[in-house]
Amino acid sequence: MIIDATQLSQFESRYRATLINSLAGIKQAFLIGSKSSDGISNVAIFNSLMHIGANPPLWGFVCRPDTVQRDTLRNILETGHYTFNFVHQDDAEKAHQTSAKYASETSEFEACGLHEYSLSNFPAPFVTESPIKIGMKFEEKIDIAINGTILIIGSIQFIDLQEEWLSSDGFVDLAKAKTLTCAGLDAYFEAHLLQRLSYAKPEKWPNKL
Repeated sequence: MIIDATQLSQFESRYRATLINSLAGIKQAFLIGSKSSDGISNVAIFNSLMHIGANPPLWGFVCRPDTVQRDTLRNILETGHYTFNFVHQDDAEKAHQTSAKYASETSEFEACGLHEYSLSNFPAPFVTESPIKIGMKFEEKIDIAINGTILIIGSIQFIDLQEEWLSSDGFVDLAKAKTLTCAGLDAYFEAHLLQRLSYAKPEKWPNKL
């Protein structure tokens, strides 16, 4: 079966969105916690996390165009801080529900049964149920002209996780943390580690770690 660009453009919009989103594969599900300048906490699920660099430690995520209400984006730009909260497998339904279009004055923490948590006097809220919590500082906003989406880049300020999930070489075992992964807009998966392989070199085949 071959689907060309012309056919893609002719598909019903929701069908096309589901196709392209799910085809991109399984990604980390995470909740972004933020707080408005009026003090209203917000939490919303995303799956577009990307590693930008390790020194300094930078992560990015993509926001849809800000032509409508985007509380997470507005809060980040106003306050300069936000949190990444990995989702535990048991909280898939609660996390999914945060994608509903609640009014700006409504906290998704309360509406979706999640609990707000303050950590190290950080100005943005964390999700208590999250197995891995990461404090972020806003660094750069990049407007993507081709479709109006927005890339937000932030620097990692601190990481909160259990020591048993961290290997001696710095590898974090997300499977042990029982984090949730997702494909598209509504399919959720458990993470399982298949194997780790040594650094690839031209003269040597990789070994299992």
